[in-house]
Amino acid sequence: MTSTSPNASVTIRPFQYRDLEAIDRLLTEEVERQGGQAEDIQHQAQELRQRYGLLKMLSLFPNPFQHSFCAYVAELDNQLCGLIQVSPFNRTRSTWRVDRVIVGRVKREEGVPPLMLDVGTQLLRHCFQTIWEARMWLIETNVNDKDTLALYRHNGFQQLARMTYWAIAPEILPTLAEREPDLPNLLPISNADANLLHQLDTASMPPLVRQVFDRHVIDFRSSLFRKLTGGLKHQWEHVDVVGGYVFEPQRKAAIGYFQIHLSRKGDHPHQADLTVHPAYTWLYPELVAQMSRLTKDYPAQALHLASTDYQAEREAYLEQIGATRLEHTLMMSRSVWHKLRESKFVSLDGLQLSEVLQGFQPNRKPVPGRFSSATPGDAPQAQPRLESTNSTPKLPPKSSNSQPKDRPGDTL
Repeated sequence: MTSTSPNASVTIRPFQYRDLEAIDRLLTEEVERQGGQAEDIQHQAQELRQRYGLLKMLSLFPNPFQHSFCAYVAELDNQLCGLIQVSPFNRTRSTWRVDRVIVGRVKREEGVPPLMLDVGTQLLRHCFQTIWEARMWLIETNVNDKDTLALYRHNGFQQLARMTYWAIAPEILPTLAEREPDLPNLLPISNADANLLHQLDTASMPPLVRQVFDRHVIDFRSSLFRKLTGGLKHQWEHVDVVGGYVFEPQRKAAIGYFQIHLSRKGDHPHQADLTVHPAYTWLYPELVAQMSRLTKDYPAQALHLASTDYQAEREAYLEQIGATRLEHTLMMSRSVWHKLRESKFVSLDGLQLSEVLQGFQPNRKPVPGRFSSATPGDAPQAQPRLESTNSTPKLPPKSSNSQPKDRPGDTL
């Protein structure tokens, strides 16, 4: 590989509407490079063109979807050569996710064009420096995409988990639906169950993954605005969403959760999200049977769901029922700690000891006191008292019980 030319200066700026045509060119090059994901990339480009006005309007004022579309582009000689799209992963926005990084080829009359690694690195570092609230960054890429993996590893991303995406064929779903699921405590989901779902999510993943995700109870609650916009989105995409969780009454905890997106038109597969407590893996057949029964009233489509490398029981069950592996991806993470510059620096060279220990100085001159020679086990002894020579001795006080003596002249 050749290094970047010194005169090859790349400019990073926010995404604008006039960049849509150049983005189509970059996506076309990405389709040629990846091949298998051509339909998905073209569908995403079409949705971006249709929803750009709405996404731009939502980014102008605070709302739950303000950061739904946050993208930056790289320019070289007034030619767009790269795109990065990021989004917050949790509600507190402490963890952000890199949705995609696309770098194209640029033809230059003079000089050497920058490499994909150089442009991608500048795009990533611009996001690291611009989005200060992000403490962790998360990415997910195909294990066969060597160029993208090299870009992320070059910028400090480390492996977090391996993801496997599965597809249950429509021919298998009716067979699974014949079984009556044993779920006596299957309850609908509401905001009142956010604490239970947060505890289940915390228990279902390793500590390192839990630290990167940094989810809280607020991540499992839905505001009225989010419910309305989500309902409009589902109507636009012709999707029905059904979910529930399994409650364990003895431990007062949620032990299983599922949510399935059912396609009413049958133009795309059903999508399922499944979470099971590691101590209750017997719920996998029951919850999959429940989701299979829900797909009977919809067009025949495959059911897609994911698993991670720390969920061995789930992968074993999916292999047992004949599910097909669609894709293997690698989830990677990187921490970012911004260095804060101090406004004032105090040198310790000319600092005197009296100034350092100024808080320990006494307020007044100390007065010496007397020492006591008594040991802890001895009775207290009276201290000698010095009296002056011209002082009059004091008589002992009269007791109240003593009787007065007879004096001359007293009569009975």
